[in-house]
Amino acid sequence: MGLPEGISLAMVAGVLIPVGVVTVLLRTLPFSFLRMLKGSPLIEFLGLLMPVGVMTVLVVYTLSGAAPSPGGVWAALGAAALTLALHAWRRSAALSILVGTAAYMALVNLIL
Repeated sequence: MGLPEGISLAMVAGVLIPVGVVTVLLRTLPFSFLRMLKGSPLIEFLGLLMPVGVMTVLVVYTLSGAAPSPGGVWAALGAAALTLALHAWRRSAALSILVGTAAYMALVNLIL
């Protein structure tokens, strides 16, 4: 059956089923708390600041790790400037992230 010797299908299921159940429960638990906290000033505050905070952390992480990459910091700054300009123009987060990521990958792979 492809399993190592001494390991039965029941043993594999005995591990995978509880792991799957716990994973699903842990992923649904925050949503049940969110329903209870709906309308809370803290949740509204976090809803405003978290997207900006996450993007700031990602930009800082990318720029700080860009120095040893082939395009260096200039490729990251160029892609970030393009992303910012595109987002200011179109106001579409998905489009900005997609084009910015593609530009960064192109710059890093094309600039030696």
